[in-house]
Amino acid sequence: MKRQRVYNTRSRFDIALRSRWTEKRNAGLFRYHLDDLETRVLPGPCGYIAQLNIMRGIERRKPQEILSVRQNFDPKQFNFNKINPKELLFELLKESESSCEAICHQNGSKKKCKVIINVSPLEFGHCLLVPEPDTCHPQILTPLAVQMGIETVLLSADPGFRVGFNSLGGFASVNHLHLHGYYLNHQLRIETSPVEPILPKKNLYRLLDFPVGFLFYTQGPNLDLTVNAVCGLTDAMVDRNIAHNIFITRGCPPQRERDPSSSRNGVRVIVWPRLSCFGAKEESAFNVALCELAGHLPFKNREDYETVTEEGVQDIIRKYLLPQEEFSELQKHVMKCL
Repeated sequence: MKRQRVYNTRSRFDIALRSRWTEKRNAGLFRYHLDDLETRVLPGPCGYIAQLNIMRGIERRKPQEILSVRQNFDPKQFNFNKINPKELLFELLKESESSCEAICHQNGSKKKCKVIINVSPLEFGHCLLVPEPDTCHPQILTPLAVQMGIETVLLSADPGFRVGFNSLGGFASVNHLHLHGYYLNHQLRIETSPVEPILPKKNLYRLLDFPVGFLFYTQGPNLDLTVNAVCGLTDAMVDRNIAHNIFITRGCPPQRERDPSSSRNGVRVIVWPRLSCFGAKEESAFNVALCELAGHLPFKNREDYETVTEEGVQDIIRKYLLPQEEFSELQKHVMKCL
C-alpha cells in the first residue's frame, strides 16, 4: 500500500481549517484532547488503515433515536443551531458559479455553509460542514450539500483531506444536514480501485473492489452534472428507505485496471447503499459508516485494534452491505431515472 506523504503546499482553505481547528483544540473545546493517533496498516491487499481512538467511542454524543431514512427534522432535538458559538471555525460562501471560498464569520451576512468543529474528532481537522443551518434540513442530501462536499475537497491542496456523509440509518447521529471533513495522511485503496461503467455520460460507474458501491468522478468543470447525478441516486435511495454512506476524496480517473501510481487529479464520490441500522447494537470494534467503508478504521478498544485481520474487517462490513440482488435492482432503477 502506497503511503501518502505530508504536503507542504497549503491552500487558503487548509490554512484556515488547520490553524483554527488547532486553536479550538488548544482552547479545550473538544470532549477529549486528540494527539497523533496510534496507527497501523493491516496486512493484506486492501491495506486498511487502523487507528486506535478509544476516547471517541467513550465521549461521542449519544445518537438520536432514528426510525426512518426519511425522518423529519425535530427542533426539540439537538441540532447545529444549538452549538456553542466558539465551535464555529468559519463559513463557506459561494464566490462564483463553480467555486467556494473560505470566508471569516465576520465578513458579511451571506451565509451558505458553516464549518464547525466535531467535538469528538476521529482525526486531525475533523469538522462538520453544515449547509444553510437556519433552514433546518433533515439529514438528507441536497444539491448544495453535495456541491459543498466536492468543492471543499477541491479547495484543499492536501490530497489527505476527505469529506463524507452518513444518512439516517447509516450511523448519522444528528438529524440536521451535515457532512464530515477531516485529514488522513494515508492513501486509500478506493482512490485507485478499478471500476466498470454504468452511465459514463453521467460520470457514474460501479466500484469493483470490496465493498462494491457506486462511483462518480469529476475534475471540477460542469460540476452540476455530477451533483445532480449524485442527488438522483441518493433521492432514489431515500424514496426506498435505503440507508447509505458517501465518501468524497481525491482519486484517479475511472479505469478497469487498478494502477496505484495513477495521478489523483480528480474527485471520486463513492456511494454505498447499505442495510439500515435503527437502534441496532453497535459493533465492539468499530461502527460501519463512511470512513470504515472507505478503508479507514477508527477502533474503540486496543484488543480489537491489535488483533483484527483484513478478513475479520470484511466479515464485519459484509453484515451491513445491501444484498447483491437489491443492489442490482437499485442500479437498474437509477439507470432509468438519471
